[in-house]
Amino acid sequence: MPLMLEGGSTPARWTKEQRWQALEPRDRNCDGGSFIEIALINNMPDAALADTERQFCELLSTAAGDIPLRVQLYSLPEICRNAQAQQHMHGRYLDIHDLLNDRFDAVIITGTEPRQPDLQRETYWQTLVEVLDWAERNTTSTILSCLAAHASVLHSNSIERHRLDEKRFGVFDEKQASQHALTMNVPDVIRIPHSRWNELREDDLVAYGYVLLTKSRKAGVGLFAKQMRGSLFVYVQGHPEYETQTLLKEYRRDIKRFLRRERETYPLVPHGYLNAEATKRMCNFREQALSNPQEGVLAAFPDSFVTETLENGWHTNGALIYRNWLRYVASRKIDDAHYSVVAAASGRDERRRAAVR
Repeated sequence: MPLMLEGGSTPARWTKEQRWQALEPRDRNCDGGSFIEIALINNMPDAALADTERQFCELLSTAAGDIPLRVQLYSLPEICRNAQAQQHMHGRYLDIHDLLNDRFDAVIITGTEPRQPDLQRETYWQTLVEVLDWAERNTTSTILSCLAAHASVLHSNSIERHRLDEKRFGVFDEKQASQHALTMNVPDVIRIPHSRWNELREDDLVAYGYVLLTKSRKAGVGLFAKQMRGSLFVYVQGHPEYETQTLLKEYRRDIKRFLRRERETYPLVPHGYLNAEATKRMCNFREQALSNPQEGVLAAFPDSFVTETLENGWHTNGALIYRNWLRYVASRKIDDAHYSVVAAASGRDERRRAAVR
């Protein structure tokens, strides 16, 4: 069964592939029992908004197998959007306050580009805190991606993120740190993309009872988890949802920012992502850009050649982790439904006994 994406204006390029089916919003109480209901709160900047939708839907669709999914889109309203992004979201994204008055089986909360050194000074902070508190009470499990993970542990345990000297950017080996349902049948070492300027440190997390699931010698903690009231919170500092070319697009964007004087240093080549010849081409382009630091030099950026050399070594293992997550949510949903049936039957029996007495 395809992934069901609620909303009446799904991009044609999605439905053309016939993997995802668009649905009008509906009352989930009527038929929600057969679906895993997922809220995807997409907070990514305008340039990555549609790509992020596609990436998570692709990953969920691959991971689901025979588990039927239905996804509803949201975004934090305080994130500024240009006219094109607003048009894209119209009719497809629901108001975040509708979410806060509802319940979902699971929620995925993406990060966004940081604007403030202190997350608590971001314009969306108070709304994000409301969403995190809601998720603890109204979901079976919550996935927090990148900055959303940083915000969650800051809110829950006052754990501060740490600024890195250089952007942690590329594909890194992550090794399993403990056995867990989420990493069942996942190889001991997996490769996962990372793209961030900040990190959460192992000692800080362990001190507050977070369970480390994967970590990397070069990238630090990757995946970790903690039960938060009724919801299993799963924190992901990397990006298993990334498509093959996502890091290349980000690298080009960062170079453009350097050429526009929006950043001081020329970005490092993404770690573990390019083969030897592609790396050589990027180094040659770097010399060209530094000798003529004007935006027009991007016309010589070797997109086409590098794209042909790229390999996606993370999507399969990312799908395994998400499959384990979906199975966990599905099993909990079955258990909850069974408990409700048993409780209802017990209540009927008790009423009958009271009537006899």
